[in-house]
Amino acid sequence: MKHSLKLIAKFVALTLALALFGCGEDSQKNEDPSTPKPMAQAPKPQPAPQAARVVPVSQETKDAYRWYCSQCHGLTGHGDGVNALHLAVPPRNHTKPEYLETRTDRQLFEAIKLGGLAVGRAPCMPAWGHTLNDDAISSLVRYIRELCQCEAA
Repeated sequence: MKHSLKLIAKFVALTLALALFGCGEDSQKNEDPSTPKPMAQAPKPQPAPQAARVVPVSQETKDAYRWYCSQCHGLTGHGDGVNALHLAVPPRNHTKPEYLETRTDRQLFEAIKLGGLAVGRAPCMPAWGHTLNDDAISSLVRYIRELCQCEAA
């Protein structure tokens, strides 16, 4: 029994010593303090997406709006979708031209493709660029213009 206690005591002492002093070399002690540490490189900026050609509104466009957009913006674009009540920033009402007339088609395209946060708008607006192709997004922009009965800035 005494032998077991001595063995456990040695193990605890060794573990404690390794924990306090570490094992191996301390890489910071071997660095030359006059040598600047390399800075992390910022990610390369992505080029702004080019607005796709003008694509007419089709039944597919309306179906895409119903499937992807209406959850927040509502079926008729009034910003009254089922998720609207749960969002910190209310969804844009696509039937009111007051705001939408101040935005270009490109700005709307980028907001849909990249998401609200990427364009300085509501962070809860998801990016749809991995789900929808550029033609589908351009067609959605046209459909939003129809909902508000307004033109681009």
